Amino acid sequence: MLISVHHLTKYNQLKCIVDDVQFTIEERDKIGIVGVNGTGKSTLLKIIAGIEDYQGEIIRKKNMTLSYLPQNNDFIKENRVIEEVYRYIDKNTPDYEIKAMLTKFDIFNFDQKIGELSGGQLKRIALSIALLKPCDLLLLDEPTNHLDSNMIEYLEKYLIKRNKALLMVTHDRFFLERIVNRIVEIDRSQLYSYNANFSSFLEQKEKREEEMLSAQRKRKLFLKKELEWVRAGVQARTTKSKDRLQRFEQLSSIQNIETVNNVEMIKVSSRIGKKTIELHNISMKYNDYLFKNFSYQFKPHDRIGILGHNGCGKSTLLNVIAKIITPTLGEVVYGDTIKVGYFKQGVEDLDVNQRVIDYIKESNQYLITDEGQLSAKQMCEKFLFDSNMQYTPIGKLSGGEKRRLYLLKILMKAPNVLLLDEPTNDLDITTLAILEDFLDYFNGIIITVSHDRYFLDRVCDGLFIFNNHQIEYRIGGYSEYIEMEKNQMKTQPQKTKTVHKRKAKKLSYNEMKELEKLELEIPELENQIKEIEDKMNDVDFSKMQELIQQRDEINNQLEEDNERYMVLLEKQEELKSEM
Repeated sequence: MLISVHHLTKYNQLKCIVDDVQFTIEERDKIGIVGVNGTGKSTLLKIIAGIEDYQGEIIRKKNMTLSYLPQNNDFIKENRVIEEVYRYIDKNTPDYEIKAMLTKFDIFNFDQKIGELSGGQLKRIALSIALLKPCDLLLLDEPTNHLDSNMIEYLEKYLIKRNKALLMVTHDRFFLERIVNRIVEIDRSQLYSYNANFSSFLEQKEKREEEMLSAQRKRKLFLKKELEWVRAGVQARTTKSKDRLQRFEQLSSIQNIETVNNVEMIKVSSRIGKKTIELHNISMKYNDYLFKNFSYQFKPHDRIGILGHNGCGKSTLLNVIAKIITPTLGEVVYGDTIKVGYFKQGVEDLDVNQRVIDYIKESNQYLITDEGQLSAKQMCEKFLFDSNMQYTPIGKLSGGEKRRLYLLKILMKAPNVLLLDEPTNDLDITTLAILEDFLDYFNGIIITVSHDRYFLDRVCDGLFIFNNHQIEYRIGGYSEYIEMEKNQMKTQPQKTKTVHKRKAKKLSYNEMKELEKLELEIPELENQIKEIEDKMNDVDFSKMQELIQQRDEINNQLEEDNERYMVLLEKQEELKSEM
């Protein structure tokens, strides 16, 4: 056992995060923490990391080590990237390991000043640091934020292979489905542990809530009968009567299970005409072209996902469509009825002293919906900002609550075109599911940049795919596209494998020669990889990419050779057993 927690209680000002809870973390647990925004998921991580105070007892295994990825970092702006990494990790870590990890997350200029980097780049550096530190327990707070699909796939494989403990907060449902073996839910200041991945957790959670509500109904019926007995004026003259009165008092003191409120996504949008948004041969160039000569005419109910690696120009395309920036070439034409709502990455520069209700009223005092006219106050309540929270300064909200507030402000404008830039970042899973339901019935155009695979599958029926400064439109969702890409990549290797695995009565002369050749070639390839990794310690940024590419090519060759070598060995063994 790595960690044992007893009677843990934590308050953030007057709000109770957890109340007298206990749980354990075993050496190979892979745990996902879930709960609605503001319940204290990040706070619980900080407590385990030892950077947040608490009441109760936490017993840690002797000499246990941990590595923590926070939501926000405190890097020194004047430091270079490589200097900042070495502030946090063992000085004996080879340079090539650091550079290889940073490169995996699209950080190539190791001498760039921290203060010159974007928020997304800083998060990816922090993730690299967390993964580079050897540890018994890895703590990750929203690790997939700011990662593109290739990075997420790499991180997923890394965490699946890792055989030590993991505790993470994430909204990525694919992550929870494929990686974790346990889910801890924070619900009304209590912790509920499930030995389950995400889909199994949903089933077990529903069963738990049904059982709790059933027990509550039985308790209420019993109390009703006991109350009649008490009101009848029965005197507690016997031991039996005293026991019955005590039992009544104990059951009466149990609090009822509160109904969990969810965000209500009501139908809000303006009428959209036949002429929507037209992109005429748009190109965008800074030092080089991000994209060029792209044309598209949006249909009134298009649901478009935008895919591409980090830095290829996805957010720039959204800004061009929103007319925030003008394309280098071409034009964007709006129909007369177009009203754009743009949900950007992160949140706006919020005034931390401004009250929640005043921030929403900046967009609209009243909104016409399918339910009739709703005030800003009523809309706040539907987004789980009750009367008390509406008069709370924005600075006191959690990151997820700020994100939810920002989404409400966008919807208060009743747009008929929604531009969503990484909308799933920092939203809890419950809110995400409701947002997806809302988008199903949204009467307009949806254009989204997202690396949340589940969200893209759920929402989109078409894709804009960035590739070599071109944008290609494809019909279908994310999984269909990935499956098609994998099938195309596998076509040639599959034919080769089929030939390799074809059984023969004996190894031919050529096969024997091939086996001998592979026995010499495999160690040679392994040595080449080691030599390249040694060189990585002494090269600058300009040559790092070339070395990484060489190493990856040799790795691929090594995998093919190993696979072919095993096929020939198995065949040779089969022949020996038949003799």
